[in-house]
Amino acid sequence: MTPEPLSTQFLTGNGPPAGTLTTERLRAWAWHKQGLDGSLAGCTAEEVFARAGWARSVGGANPYLTLFARAGIRREQVDADVLALKIHELPSARGCTYVLGREDFAWALQLGKDAAEAFRVLHRLGVDRGEITLLEEQILHTLAAAAGPLDPKQLKDELGDAVRNLGEEGKKKGAATTLPTALGLLQADGRIRRVPANGRLDQQRYAYARWGLPPSGLDADAARAELVRRYLGWTGGATLKQSQWFTGFTVAHSKAALASVGAVEVPTAGVPAASGETLWMLPDDVGRLAVFEVPAQEQIQLLAGTDALVLQRRNSADMFAEADRGRKVLGTNLALQADLPDHPIFDRGRIVGLWQYDPGQERIAHWLFDGPTPAVTRRIAEVEAWIREDLGDFRSFSLDSPASRRQRIDALYAANAAS
Repeated sequence: MTPEPLSTQFLTGNGPPAGTLTTERLRAWAWHKQGLDGSLAGCTAEEVFARAGWARSVGGANPYLTLFARAGIRREQVDADVLALKIHELPSARGCTYVLGREDFAWALQLGKDAAEAFRVLHRLGVDRGEITLLEEQILHTLAAAAGPLDPKQLKDELGDAVRNLGEEGKKKGAATTLPTALGLLQADGRIRRVPANGRLDQQRYAYARWGLPPSGLDADAARAELVRRYLGWTGGATLKQSQWFTGFTVAHSKAALASVGAVEVPTAGVPAASGETLWMLPDDVGRLAVFEVPAQEQIQLLAGTDALVLQRRNSADMFAEADRGRKVLGTNLALQADLPDHPIFDRGRIVGLWQYDPGQERIAHWLFDGPTPAVTRRIAEVEAWIREDLGDFRSFSLDSPASRRQRIDALYAANAAS
């Protein structure tokens, strides 16, 4: 059954008038739903991920800043939670890796299974499924006999000829040996798990250990519905296209999941209902949005470019004020890019500047579009001190380095000096 458009409910006064749902108000609403207004202060890492959404992990520091910005959680506590398996990094939506809470492990891992099952490349290289199945069993046997987790090199040494080298052709196709595919399939089944080699989430070096994660008990339809329900709660509302980008679901699966959770369509001031770009929202959030007020005082946060606020809907262009849409760094218009090249500085959901960490100077290089305020200056200093004390550097992804970001750091210094 297709949910009824909410426009009919507006006529009976159950929701906010479409004309009041301006871009500014919706930005602040998403900010609130993400807990960036202080409403998640004092929460545990599990609670933050349940309320605001999973933290994208690509060997960068985003998971740490996600938790520090929302709940003030320091790296030592995050690493302890990882060690205790209260939170963990797993492939989930679209097969992408996220850090999430333990209550979500089984069904979130189930979402990433289809991506792990992709076997076409190995098949074209002459590897059949039976060979990989045998390798999986040998990996499990090896890990069971090991004194602790084993990294890929250790596993390869232990497994010997059971791991097939796929030669130059395999390297060209991103499959140098059969080992990564077998490890990926075992991880997707919850039979093994990746363990950060040094206990940190921002350095992409892993070992593997046996695991016996029980299945979720959800069928595929129920798992998809659960992700859509969570996603709409995390975002406070999203277009069909945005939800598809995050989930990787087909149009048919997306619509079925939206119907299953009772989602409703909400026309906004900036997006006419006839355009098909209306927001889908959970019914309870419609009532909350009707009485929501934009905070009067500044609420400043420095976030990663892969923070959930930005990445869940991939709509950074909507987060710039109209006057800032033409801003450029290194000749590139920021509002025209799907993904931000630098980390954003926010005030109540609006991007008011950009930043990078300069480890050589042990400071944050930043560009504030309208100059500093006391609140912005204070928050920059707080995050700067946190990076120095907890992380040492702030990497965006596994291959990020001070040298690779030098040009962007210098560009931010120059832009800020000129503004």
